[in-house]
Amino acid sequence: MRVLLVTAMYPTPENPAYGSFVRTQAESLKRAGLDLDVLVLKGRCQKLSYVKGMFQVRRRVAQNCVDVIHAHYSYAGVVARMQRKIPLVVTYHGDDLLGTVGQSGEKTRWSGAVVALGRLLAQYADAAIVQSAEMASKLPRANVYILPHEIDFDMFRPAEREQAREVLGLEATKKYLLFAANPKIAVKRFPLAKAVAEHLAEQDPSVELIVVSKETQQRLALYMSAADVLIFPSYQEGSSNIIKQAMACNLPIVATDVGDVRQVIGHTNGCYVCNPSVSEFAACINEILTNRKRTNGREQVRHLDCSAVAAKLIEVYQQVLRHRETHAVDGARAKSLVAPK
Repeated sequence: MRVLLVTAMYPTPENPAYGSFVRTQAESLKRAGLDLDVLVLKGRCQKLSYVKGMFQVRRRVAQNCVDVIHAHYSYAGVVARMQRKIPLVVTYHGDDLLGTVGQSGEKTRWSGAVVALGRLLAQYADAAIVQSAEMASKLPRANVYILPHEIDFDMFRPAEREQAREVLGLEATKKYLLFAANPKIAVKRFPLAKAVAEHLAEQDPSVELIVVSKETQQRLALYMSAADVLIFPSYQEGSSNIIKQAMACNLPIVATDVGDVRQVIGHTNGCYVCNPSVSEFAACINEILTNRKRTNGREQVRHLDCSAVAAKLIEVYQQVLRHRETHAVDGARAKSLVAPK
């Protein structure tokens, strides 16, 4: 089976974190034996890159024997659906079905149009993959699969805190809170993380907030081993890769109840889901900083191993192909019944 993966998000030397989860999935599918070709939609102007992408997809399909196209995010899915010959699987990641959150915490007006586009696209896709039950509820169709992104357990694994801090140049005596997202992205709610850190630092000057957003996956994993707690105050998520990666590193977590966070964390000791208030976040973090113990989160997310998710993805591709073949046979039979004698 040959699959063409279409995405506008993929790591670059300038931003190795950008779309790293897409690359992880691509690599895991290749290791599973899939013949995978990756088309990255890029250009100086993002909008023009999508227009250009329509021709790129057609060219790849014409040049190669493609069985299935797998697009990440709805915009890339629209580009891929401009051809009708090859079955299309679309992975939705969050705001393309839930809406985009602005600085005020409310959904932006423009995001309503994006959500409508995403839902319309799903009607023309052969299968839709979503990250959570909340997202699935936006697409009440039979061909919707809840399949959160995988975790690279070789990359994200526990390391000695002191050793990780030495490599990163961090102080051994500090108590580090890790905010692993771009603080300029409104949905991540950085102001709350900053306020919590400042509140805690007033009581204990050794508390410090670390902001990490454009590091390589290797460096991110080191920060997760070096930190005392992941602070995750997002307004909204599909299925946060940062949460799952922190679990794989046995890093304690304090997070808002968004996406599948509560489901992923489960009853893991040292991980908390709380309301988005400074006092509640601070109280939970204080509990963690008092003990400074690691969690057993890694064992709770084993089902999201790369090989396991890759196998499920390949099963989706196979079901899509079988469905197409069945409809093709049924269509041929229908034509034969009405054909003139």
